[in-house]
Amino acid sequence: MTPTGGTTERIVKSVIWVTGQNVIGRLIQLAMLLVLARLIGPREIGLVGIALLALSASRKFTNIGLNAAIVQRKESNVDGYLNTNWLLEIGRGALITVVLFASAPLIASLFDTPRAEPLLQAIGFSPLILGLRNPGVVYFQKNLEFHKQFVYRISGSIGAFIVAVGYALVWPTAWAYVAGFLTADVIRLVVSYVIHDYRPRPQFDREVAGELINYGKWITGSSILYFIYSEGDDAFVGWLLGPVALGWYQYAYRFSNAPATEISQVVSSVMFPAFSEYQDNPERLRSSFLKTVQLVSLVTFPMAIGIAVVTPTFVRGFLGSDWTGMITAMQILTLFGLFRSLGKVFGAFWKAIGRPDYITKLSVLRVALLALLIYPATSTLGITGTALLTTGIFVFPMMPIDLYIITRSVGTSYSALLSELVYPLAASAIMGAIVWYVNLVLEIPPIAEFVVLVSLGAIIYGVVTLIFTQQFGWDIDKNVRELMSTL
Repeated sequence: MTPTGGTTERIVKSVIWVTGQNVIGRLIQLAMLLVLARLIGPREIGLVGIALLALSASRKFTNIGLNAAIVQRKESNVDGYLNTNWLLEIGRGALITVVLFASAPLIASLFDTPRAEPLLQAIGFSPLILGLRNPGVVYFQKNLEFHKQFVYRISGSIGAFIVAVGYALVWPTAWAYVAGFLTADVIRLVVSYVIHDYRPRPQFDREVAGELINYGKWITGSSILYFIYSEGDDAFVGWLLGPVALGWYQYAYRFSNAPATEISQVVSSVMFPAFSEYQDNPERLRSSFLKTVQLVSLVTFPMAIGIAVVTPTFVRGFLGSDWTGMITAMQILTLFGLFRSLGKVFGAFWKAIGRPDYITKLSVLRVALLALLIYPATSTLGITGTALLTTGIFVFPMMPIDLYIITRSVGTSYSALLSELVYPLAASAIMGAIVWYVNLVLEIPPIAEFVVLVSLGAIIYGVVTLIFTQQFGWDIDKNVRELMSTL
């Protein structure tokens, strides 16, 4: 399973490693969130949410795309860039730590939550810890060595779960999450030096820094805009409706978008360097893009529709009555996650062909629409209105515009691209309708009902997919067999 061999073989093995990493990591994280939801409740989760929002904003506003710039370069040996990259990341981490520590009182007062101040100051050390990590970890993505990244990421996730849950069992407060969060960073810092033999030195090259920053300037812009349209709604909910509503909204987003998030991470982690290797072969690049869209939709469409159907059962069974206020918002946000997974494929392609500016320019429109409409939507309908707006903007006008640009970038047609989506959508709709009906007539305890519905949905989707491949010529089985034979 070591990712060796040709590019295609390394891609397939890397997909398996990244998928395993994301599935295991997400399961650990979701298990931790479920336990903390029961132990500390939505208000404490909302306080952590304020601290995480401030941390995310500081990271996004200072993201200069250094690692992406290195991965995108054609040369295989990038050691000459790593020392400069390391110093830039340390400087960035130190700046964020200082800014968050100093601004914590102001941020806490802005949200009218004084208890968030020390949480902000503590969690602000995370960027400094990560800035000190071994810059050689960039090779995990550049060389498709995702078996090493698996160890790097999962070790931190396990540490976070153990510390956060253990802390919450003794002291059920927001500090449990912060303790676990920082523990993960420390573990990954140590592991980065254990599993990669590169050793950085304090050497700074202005020319190298200029090259990295010149590529990353569009990453910076898109990163800022991404925060505004992906987490600006969280910040607005916390400011207008308070920490409890923020806790509901953030949990609704995390659980509804978990599958899409993991698929997106697989795509952006593996297909960005893979597309980059094919950038001089337009036909191979186009074929790889369309197959990626097909496989992503095969997984994300049924997950999104399935989550929407079982959300009420899931919330009542696993989170409890304190969390029922998030049900409608969570169902709406599953559609957002579905379109977001496709958008990640487009973004990886644009970055690979050296056009990250597309992501930034499209984000400007999305942010403008969100800023214009979020107050009336949220003040009128609460977090349900926020979820409707966030999803609605993605559905229209952003997705039609994305499709127009991506077809021109790839050199394909609307019909060729949309044909990759028709069968997964139809199979998912059939599965969703059947599971929804069973949910109406089934009367058993919520957790047992959840298990039955999920199992039933998986079986139905598998059967419908098999029928489509045999009766209507859907070639997904051919693509899967090609990937397996390559492996």
